[in-house]
Amino acid sequence: MQGNEQQVAGQGTGRHAGKVVLVTGAARGIGLATAARFAREGASVAVADLDAGEAERAAAGLPLVEGASAIGIGCDVADGAAAQAAVERAVAELGGLHVLVNNAGVTRDNLLFKMTEQDWDTVIGVHLRGAFCMAKAAQVVFVPQAWGRIVNISSTSALGNRGQANYSAAKMGIQGFTRTLALELGPYGITCNAVAPGFVVTEMTDATAARLKMDVEEFRRRTADLTAVRRIGQPEDIAQAIAYLAGDEASFITGQTLYVDGGMTLG
Repeated sequence: MQGNEQQVAGQGTGRHAGKVVLVTGAARGIGLATAARFAREGASVAVADLDAGEAERAAAGLPLVEGASAIGIGCDVADGAAAQAAVERAVAELGGLHVLVNNAGVTRDNLLFKMTEQDWDTVIGVHLRGAFCMAKAAQVVFVPQAWGRIVNISSTSALGNRGQANYSAAKMGIQGFTRTLALELGPYGITCNAVAPGFVVTEMTDATAARLKMDVEEFRRRTADLTAVRRIGQPEDIAQAIAYLAGDEASFITGQTLYVDGGMTLG
């Protein structure tokens, strides 16, 4: 790491030893896998989720290395004050902040003629406003220390997906947001990139199968057949990509969207 960022007390071992990472929507799925990945690589981790109890339970179960810590934080990412409080708590209790992963998300799928304004506002609010509020709060810490990493979670749905006008718009918006932050924050030693997962086994994708009135296993099998590698993604596949973009090895990569989809978007 460069700059004069504050280190956590225990250095531990691993690629992210000495770093403090805040992951939103981290009580389950991709967020939890990401928090666990950073923990295994030596980081102290702030697990943020709308449900404070779930966040605390997730934090308690992380595979921390010696000297690292974890906390659970209840946070509505679309609330600017809550986002600021989450960042301030991470700094106060874990000793700093070096990486922000904007993963929090929801779906409210429906065809356009059935989609309500609330469906639209909820999805745009959590994904786009949430990423904005969290990044704005984090840069207050990142800029003075002249080092920081922001990784935003987009999706292959950004390219368009039937029944997801709200989600697709939000996820493509994340890509534009990412490029703009890269331009604005790059001079301060901060990179900003996005990861766009394809189909990943989560509660959210299982809910999609239910909405389509399909058996979950059949839904997964059919989706796997659409990928070049003939398998569906696991949360750990996405976590590995996020951890890479947050590391020193990726210091010359910024403003990019990495599609982690098993080749689904190649065809």
